[in-house]
Amino acid sequence: MANSVLVLGIQWGDEGKGKIVDLLTEQASLVVRFQGGHNAGHTLVIGEEKTVLHLIPSGVLREGVICVIGNGVVLSPDALADEIAMLEKRGVPVADRLRISGACPLILPLHSALDQAREKAAGKDAIGTTGRGIGPAYQDKVARRALRVQDLFNLERFDEKLTSLYNHHEANLKRYDVETDDLDALKKRARDYAKLLKPFVCDVPGLMEEHRQAGNRVLFEGAQGTLLDVDHGTYPYVTSSNTVAGAACSGSGCGPNAIEYVLGIVKAYTTRVGEGPFPTELFDDNGAELAKLGNEFGATTGRPRRCGWFDAIAVKRACLINGVTGMCLTKLDCMDTLETISICTGYELDGETIDHPPIGADDLARCKPIYEQMPGWQSNTAGATKLEDLPAEAVAYVRRLEALVGIPAHIVSTGPERNQNVISVHPFA
Repeated sequence: MANSVLVLGIQWGDEGKGKIVDLLTEQASLVVRFQGGHNAGHTLVIGEEKTVLHLIPSGVLREGVICVIGNGVVLSPDALADEIAMLEKRGVPVADRLRISGACPLILPLHSALDQAREKAAGKDAIGTTGRGIGPAYQDKVARRALRVQDLFNLERFDEKLTSLYNHHEANLKRYDVETDDLDALKKRARDYAKLLKPFVCDVPGLMEEHRQAGNRVLFEGAQGTLLDVDHGTYPYVTSSNTVAGAACSGSGCGPNAIEYVLGIVKAYTTRVGEGPFPTELFDDNGAELAKLGNEFGATTGRPRRCGWFDAIAVKRACLINGVTGMCLTKLDCMDTLETISICTGYELDGETIDHPPIGADDLARCKPIYEQMPGWQSNTAGATKLEDLPAEAVAYVRRLEALVGIPAHIVSTGPERNQNVISVHPFA
């Protein structure tokens, strides 16, 4: 029996992590976010109500579950305030369920302004960020000049640090002709931030250890996906944090032995938002059909997602990097109308066949996918909860993906609702 489960994406994000975290929190007492910021977009559908969360862990809709924002998350107090207000309007008692690490670096308005200005100035070389200040905030963290949540509780010292930070960025703000809060306005905002955040701050490593010692079940929730990892992704078209399993420890404050099961969330096809190489991207009717049936628009940006066939080479490497125990295959039902389905089983690079992704974006952009084809099922799989309810062709497709990746599909999601899943092995079982 696993008492601790890590849920993360093993493609370019948008794999459907929010639904699965919400599903698994039925048996968890603690849910921990450990990286990223409000560039994440986790969508939950419960009955007729759809909820999109960007910062607060997806377990917040469950009674009795404590949701933690760990130190690896860069935190925008403005975004958090909006999210809290949205949830409280729906009757969710956020004050009872949310805890925050005092070590979270703050995203200030100047970070967002710099992010958007840099993307604009980059022109055709823009990465395609969400423009929410994530990258500049992580830059400040690595440069050891970041302001953290805990700094807000000594406002005199905070003002000194803020002045130094603002002076550091002022030249670039002027260079890009960026309009943002001036120093006095930021200091005034900090007073509101302190009042907002102080009730939620706690000793996160201590809290996790308490739950672990009590035998309670803990769920770690990743954001984005492995192929966007700043080290292992399609650099430089990546996010600014480590999105892999190892980051769960450094981004929350626990040891590797605290994670007993790693669940890799993966779509039955592939999508990507923003710029960067995408070997299996489709520009034909199949791509348009997947985008339509999958409602492929970014939960954070609203941008249309690029769609393509399943890339077994990329997913296999992601499973290796993360030590994936089992996969959750999502959006199988969005392929119901396809007559023929292709799977990428290798790459051709400069006339040679390779069985692993090359490092970085430039070489991957030159890779041509090698495909094998399988028949589609052209029948309804939406809402199926038993393997025998799936068409034989759909089962064959799942089994082929398992064989190519080398990891079993313990969950197959057949719709957006909590209960629309075929579960062969429960991660907490």
